[in-house]
Amino acid sequence: MSHRIGVYPGTFDPVTNGHLDIISRAQRVVDRLIIAVAGNNVKGPLFTMTERVEMVESEISELHGNGHAEIEVVNFDKLLVDFVQDMGASVIVRGLRAVSDFEYEFQMAAMNARMRPEIETVFLMASDRCQFISSRFVKEIGRLGGNIEHFVSPQVVAHLARRFAEED
Repeated sequence: MSHRIGVYPGTFDPVTNGHLDIISRAQRVVDRLIIAVAGNNVKGPLFTMTERVEMVESEISELHGNGHAEIEVVNFDKLLVDFVQDMGASVIVRGLRAVSDFEYEFQMAAMNARMRPEIETVFLMASDRCQFISSRFVKEIGRLGGNIEHFVSPQVVAHLARRFAEED
């Protein structure tokens, strides 16, 4: 029996309840799930790589040992398909929230398949309670003093509050 390894990449800036929904569901699809925190400076993350990795590790602590796939959090700063191959993985896990996500994700999956046809991309639809959650919106709402408690954990709310206070 083969050991199916999946990679769920993202900037996780910050990690949201939507990310956690995809992570918990992806655990049922693969035997080992690597959450790959991207060092993507193009988006200009609010949090450092180290902070984002620590936040994700803290958020998934309850998911360890739940009878599903083992989980590991690592950072990466290279072409995704090269990272996936380096990890010995054969599956890229992506979450889809809305039709607007589909075009970008479809193009990305096609490019990845062209570069590494042995790697499959698996799309998981966001649960109805998470379809509208995005890190970008969470940051915008939080920065303007809005309530973000329904979108992220209390720990992430605290991280964001500290960061926004540093900006003032």
